[in-house]
Amino acid sequence: MSTNLGDDAVRLSTSESTRVHVSGPRRNTWWGRATVWFLLCAGSLLMTLPFLWMVSTSLKETSQIWVFPPQWIPQPVRWENYTEALTSLPFGRYALNTLIITIATTLGVVLTSSLCAYGFARLQFPGRDLIFMIVLTAIMIPYAVLLIPQYIMFRYLGWIDTYLPLTVPVWFGGGAFNIFLLRQFFRTIPGELSDAARIDGASELGIYWRIIMPLAGPALAAVAIFTVLNTWNDFLGPLVYISSQDKFTLALGLAQFRGLYATQWQYLMAASTVVVVPTLVLFFMAQRYFIQGVVLTGLKG
Repeated sequence: MSTNLGDDAVRLSTSESTRVHVSGPRRNTWWGRATVWFLLCAGSLLMTLPFLWMVSTSLKETSQIWVFPPQWIPQPVRWENYTEALTSLPFGRYALNTLIITIATTLGVVLTSSLCAYGFARLQFPGRDLIFMIVLTAIMIPYAVLLIPQYIMFRYLGWIDTYLPLTVPVWFGGGAFNIFLLRQFFRTIPGELSDAARIDGASELGIYWRIIMPLAGPALAAVAIFTVLNTWNDFLGPLVYISSQDKFTLALGLAQFRGLYATQWQYLMAASTVVVVPTLVLFFMAQRYFIQGVVLTGLKG
């Protein structure tokens, strides 16, 4: 009888100690996850505050914009700000101009940067690594340093007040950063695929187009999204090279709401909200490919 009681006591103590050891890590894991989620939600809310303030200001009257403490919910709500902002200037024409530049630039960047990246990643030729290092040094050169020489060159070519300075240069390489990003991804693709294609008689251009490009969808999507966002929001390039109002982009159109002595903030915010919406839609539609492309090109190589 005493032996059974002793065994029961041992089992009870063992089960209690097991519960303590098991419940401890589970509680720590739960608290850790809750803390991470809280920090992520707080950071997300902090990041969305400027966008929410822009939307709120776009629906306000002029007298409500600089009220302190800030009034987040407009009273009354002026939906007319959007109509007046978009009709006071030819934003339809500006959107078409921006779309033309964005499509031409994105196609040029994706095609030419992928072709250069394929050469640096898959081909063997003398001085390849040295040339690639020289290409990477272009990332460290500020755009403002090249602005005056490029403007002089384009003026001699007769390209001022056209879209050519904004679209043609990207068809010659697509940018050092994009080349680096795609090269890192191309190096993760097994070389046996290219060897098998060469045995079947495929050329290097055929391997690039039929094998590498279909497998590089995530990286190409990341490059395309970067290019679309940069081109859609570009202000300095069109400001320097475009002077005719009928060729203005959306960024230049938004700048016209800012005058020398006053700024029409409610119209500026309304038009800015409309301009931002397409980029948000694009990112949320392609965020899976964007994140996958950035992760794969950054962690493998």
